[in-house]
Amino acid sequence: MQAFTTHQGLVAPLDRDNVDTDAIIPKQFLKSIKRSGFGPNLFDEWRYLDHGEPGQDPATRKANPDFVLNLPRYKGASVLLARANFGCGSSREHAPWAIEQYGFRALIAPSFADIFFNNCFKNGLLPIVLPEAQVARLFDEVAAFPGYRLTIDLPRQVVVKADGEELPFEVQPFRKQCLLNGWDDIGLTLQHADKIRAFEAERLARQPWLAHRVL
Repeated sequence: MQAFTTHQGLVAPLDRDNVDTDAIIPKQFLKSIKRSGFGPNLFDEWRYLDHGEPGQDPATRKANPDFVLNLPRYKGASVLLARANFGCGSSREHAPWAIEQYGFRALIAPSFADIFFNNCFKNGLLPIVLPEAQVARLFDEVAAFPGYRLTIDLPRQVVVKADGEELPFEVQPFRKQCLLNGWDDIGLTLQHADKIRAFEAERLARQPWLAHRVL
């Protein structure tokens, strides 16, 4: 997965509490187990006025002109600002896939649902928990200043505002290390490739018949 160190991006505000994973990526798009192509259907029922199905060309859809991600001022946003309990509902990993494939790199909210929060780290997204008062202030500033951008500094664990104010956030050291290095579960396992190969060689030396077993 893509490593995360420091990121500066345009902020899009999703001013809703309890956004669940079915809203993030509706159930009809879960038929595919491929980890690609979900970005066009992020928040599908809110972004479009018509019903969407897998494989449908987004260019043929009727966009909802009032939905935040369809507003010209938020085009190209890569930081999503949300309200409390973001990502609640089912455990579908398609939700962070869709968010990441749309182009977001970081999420900021007062709280996240646990499973969604964990899945974000496994897919190169940085979910940042800030106090509710700070999040509310950010919503006000995004509304007041078109083109509002934030800098996310993961090594220092701070969100840097345009005026230089820094908002510190917590992140577990193991998750931080994985993001900084771009290690998903497979990448993390491959850090021990030499030990795995040594184990397999030793095992075959002790049990050579395993090399000829029928799978």
